[in-house]
Amino acid sequence: MPVGRGLFGGSPYLGVYLRVGESVALGPPTLPGPLERDLERLLGVRVLRTSVFDCEVVGAMVAANSRGIVVGDELDVDERGALESIAPVTIVRHRQNAMGNNILTNDLGALVHPEFSPEAVGQISRALGVPAERGTIAGLGTVGMAGVATNRGVVVHPKATEREVAIAERRFGVPVHRSTANFGVPIVGACVVANSRGFVVGRPTTPVEIVHLQDGFGVFS
Repeated sequence: MPVGRGLFGGSPYLGVYLRVGESVALGPPTLPGPLERDLERLLGVRVLRTSVFDCEVVGAMVAANSRGIVVGDELDVDERGALESIAPVTIVRHRQNAMGNNILTNDLGALVHPEFSPEAVGQISRALGVPAERGTIAGLGTVGMAGVATNRGVVVHPKATEREVAIAERRFGVPVHRSTANFGVPIVGACVVANSRGFVVGRPTTPVEIVHLQDGFGVFS
């Protein structure tokens, strides 16, 4: 079954530290070896270790799909080189500069924080090679932490409205499901990393939550 549970240095908030795509997972240099091996084995990715803005919270700082990477400020030479070995990097300068928190994307579409300007939304759309629009999930602008999107399914905060779910289904082109993770945490993007092959979630996640996540991502044993 392509499903795993783990911790990052004692933290179950894997999505804060990791950014996972279809072929590559990004994590900081302190990524624990067992978690790295789980990502490779369960999700079929190679793991690239790099800091972003000299910090560990790579998942919070980077938005990415198979076509591009978006960050909110200048990277140092080594960080930029590491990211550009995967995909083209675009800098979108904005007050909401933690792009992983504020952009939710798969290879079909992107939803972004409602405070982004039309110009910034256009930059993000071009960088990721997908249509992008502003929106919320459960009233939250931090859509990258309120949801997790893959090319097979999207899982969002359990209080997402019917209208928000409909917008997300139209934008991402796949079914959208509501769930919690990490024993009742609604900010699923902070708890789960996933691609079309499977997902890895924080260790406190319950069996019932795992079943909901399997339904949401279309991943079964």
